[in-house]
Amino acid sequence: MQKNLIILVIAVVLIFVGFKFWPPCSDCAPKTAQYKDLIRIETPLPESTITSPLIIRGEARGMWFFEATFPVVLVNWDGLIIAEGYATAKDNPDATDEAGWMTENYVPFEAKLEFTADTTVSNRGALILQKSNPSALPQNNDAFEFTVWFEKT
Repeated sequence: MQKNLIILVIAVVLIFVGFKFWPPCSDCAPKTAQYKDLIRIETPLPESTITSPLIIRGEARGMWFFEATFPVVLVNWDGLIIAEGYATAKDNPDATDEAGWMTENYVPFEAKLEFTADTTVSNRGALILQKSNPSALPQNNDAFEFTVWFEKT
C-alpha cells in the first residue's frame, strides 16, 4: 500500500512539473541561424515564410565581405534565380577605422530583395548568402544556403 502511495505521489509531481513547463515558451526559439563560425542571420530564419520586399539582416565575419559587400541570391523550388543583390556591411561599432568590414570579427549587414514568386507549383525556395570571392578561385567559394517558403498568393 505504501509503495503504491509513493508511486502515486511521484506521478502527481511529474504531471505538475510537466504542466508547469508545457507548452514550451515561445521565447525559446532561436533568434539567429549560424553557418560555421562565419555568418549569422537574424531575419529571415531558415524555414520562414517570406514576402517581397525581403529584408535580410545578420552579421558576418569581415572575411565574408569584399569591399563591404557580398552576393545574396533567392531561388525558387527549381533553382531558378528570382532575385539577386548584395548585402552591405553596416556601421561596425567595434571598428577603429572607416573600413569597419576589414576585420576578423562579426560585422552587421543588411540586404533588400524584391521578387515575384510563382507559387502554383511550389512555394518552396532557398536563400543563398555567398561569400565574396574576388579571386574567383574555387577553393575560396562558400555559401550559407537555407530553405524559405514564399507566402502563397
